[in-house]
Amino acid sequence: MLAPQPSLGVATAVSAAGRRPGGVTALARVDDVLVIDSLHKRFGDHHVLQGASLRLRQRGVAALCGASGSGKTTLLRIVSGLTPFDSGRVVIGSTPINAGEPYPEGFYGRVGLIPQDHSLFPHLDAIGNVMLALRVVKHLSRKQARERGMAELERVGLQAQAAQYPATLSGGERQRVAIARALALDPLLLLLDEPTAHLDPDRVAELAERLIELAGSGVSMLLVTHNIALATRAAGSFALLQDGTCQLADSCAILDRFVEARRQPAGAARARAFR
Repeated sequence: MLAPQPSLGVATAVSAAGRRPGGVTALARVDDVLVIDSLHKRFGDHHVLQGASLRLRQRGVAALCGASGSGKTTLLRIVSGLTPFDSGRVVIGSTPINAGEPYPEGFYGRVGLIPQDHSLFPHLDAIGNVMLALRVVKHLSRKQARERGMAELERVGLQAQAAQYPATLSGGERQRVAIARALALDPLLLLLDEPTAHLDPDRVAELAERLIELAGSGVSMLLVTHNIALATRAAGSFALLQDGTCQLADSCAILDRFVEARRQPAGAARARAFR
């Protein structure tokens, strides 16, 4: 059984003291695939992100946990270019993205977001869902798209289900089709939003092993989850998002505070769990 490798994925706080002129962080390294630096986002009067910062190295898996409504999905949508942000900076690979700037067109597909509902087209079978992304984004021929699509379905163990439609697949199988579709576009970074939301409990370990294998093959991942078992098994670094900022660690012990908060009444959790 493979084990997570913390040295390949370190989510690290970006210190204000480490900033260089112009907002470039002194902590950024050549092997970083993602740097989120002092990110702010408001929805009206609701200040969701209040200076959130983290860093993810290439081939790393970082688990991002936090209470419902804390801004985890908003953070993923910002990184994937679906939601603008108010201030701060996002660096993907070597490309910085500042507030108010357009999202680089070349990053669509290179940053793969797998939402909770998987967003598969119900009128297309599994291979059709993967092929569509290849034809539209990478402009491959039908033959090329099918060959690459089948290779990615095989990679996630679904080649036998290639002709099945989403309605006939289990939640875990639909999720793997969505992962195959994202991997087919050769992503620099893979973002997963609550990947266990539609899984039976006994399938969580299987998903963790799949994510570890993907990381070993060079795929970097930021994983949003409430599932502590998945986070501790698959990730090499950990972040808690609370009150708009990230608390970061290379040890899963930081998640003990998240578990404690979930066991307490809402008011007590907010008052004590993240002091």
